[in-house]
Amino acid sequence: MNRHLHPLRAAALLLTLALAAPLAQAHDAPSLAGGFASGFAHPLLGWDHAIAMLAVGLWSVLLGAPALWLLPLAFPLVMAAGAALGMLGVPLPAVEIGIAASAVALGAMVASGRRAPLALAAVLVAVFAVFHGHAHGSELPLAANPLAYGLGFLLATALLHLAGIALGLLARRPAGRIAVRGMGAGIALLGVMALARAAG
Repeated sequence: MNRHLHPLRAAALLLTLALAAPLAQAHDAPSLAGGFASGFAHPLLGWDHAIAMLAVGLWSVLLGAPALWLLPLAFPLVMAAGAALGMLGVPLPAVEIGIAASAVALGAMVASGRRAPLALAAVLVAVFAVFHGHAHGSELPLAANPLAYGLGFLLATALLHLAGIALGLLARRPAGRIAVRGMGAGIALLGVMALARAAG
């Protein structure tokens, strides 16, 4: 068995479970499923959201402890606050640009492989989390249960972070580190594309 593939298998399993969870929830509790399923699908179906959340996981591994647990914890907590602002209708300018910029910046940090100060990393992640959260909250479906919707997108976010962490573990080997930095470069490039679309 090739031990190099374990992080990839773990990431694939997490994403498979992520895709299966809304179906299970919809089957068990139809009254709650609309909100939960919609919230869960939002980060997964919005590729600009998904790549930024993967980048948080990748970057946290490269930075090591305590960033390894702090960044994936800070992002959803601050994102929940941003979502509350969106649900309340509090305006936030250039949300789509902020989301795209998060993919560019976080992907570039992973691609560079440089260790940033923990405070800078936490602030950067928190600022971008506000934009992601606001987008989730402002797009709350009218018929959705806000609590179920919020739990859905927080769970999807956590799974995307975990998938990024699993992939980031490849960086423990020299060849894997090159692969992880390549993933960061790819995320940054996709972010540039999203930024061009948002700005246009």
